[in-house]
Amino acid sequence: MKKQQLILISGGLVLLVLLYFFGNTTPPASASPQMQSEQGQSATNNNSVSTDVLAIARKSLAPAQSEKLTQLENSVVRGDVKDQKILVYNQIAHYWRDTLHRPDIGAYYMGEAAKLENSEKNLNFAARLMLNQIMAGSEPDKTSWLALNAKALYEQVLKINPANDSAKIELGACYLFGNISAMPMEGIQKIREVADRDTTNMYAQLMLGLGDIRSQQYDKAVERLEKVVQKEPNNLQALFNLAETYERKGDKENAIKWYREVEGHIDVPAAKQEIENRINSLK
Repeated sequence: MKKQQLILISGGLVLLVLLYFFGNTTPPASASPQMQSEQGQSATNNNSVSTDVLAIARKSLAPAQSEKLTQLENSVVRGDVKDQKILVYNQIAHYWRDTLHRPDIGAYYMGEAAKLENSEKNLNFAARLMLNQIMAGSEPDKTSWLALNAKALYEQVLKINPANDSAKIELGACYLFGNISAMPMEGIQKIREVADRDTTNMYAQLMLGLGDIRSQQYDKAVERLEKVVQKEPNNLQALFNLAETYERKGDKENAIKWYREVEGHIDVPAAKQEIENRINSLK
């Protein structure tokens, strides 16, 4: 399993682990015309969800912070406009993420830059930042917003490289976990397309297992997750979700067994203590 796939984790405890290991509106009237146009088109394509999320976030800013964003947005001038936009979007992304502590909006602007670059690598990176937050859990409106934007990025990736199975799986995860479709089977089908063609793809099995957990099909989830940990015994995602699934099933003995396995793969004291607390609660 690739390193970037390892950060797509489900569950509150693993969010804690994620933070330790990886921790790291209508567009404003004063924005440049080019950026207004692009943001407006994106909002239209995403049923205006982007507009709402960005507007709400912008309203919460202090005047100096809002002014800084306006300066960045207005820094696109004549000349090589495309490259300037890419630079500005990345600057805005870092400001939202590092200064304003909104990694979700930071990821959105990284995605806007990646769309212009049409870089498979950068599109994947921005989409995965969004998917990480979807998997970790968020407010429904923000989850849908992240999923719609990640979906658009993955679709662009697949136009560049139709053979990118990880992008196909993660596109399916956007449907499955992002509340962007009334038919979650749409997401399952996209993941199964990869799983049925390549039975050795444990990333697809993992995502299907997480989907089984979401639909409370715990026996199926256990079957898939045990298959993953047999092939990838150090896969923290699979180990944790297997333990948690046994806990949900009421199988305390197996839940403790797999939480112990998780504990053996973590060195962060706070995370180890949280796991120990879970184990003690099951005794």
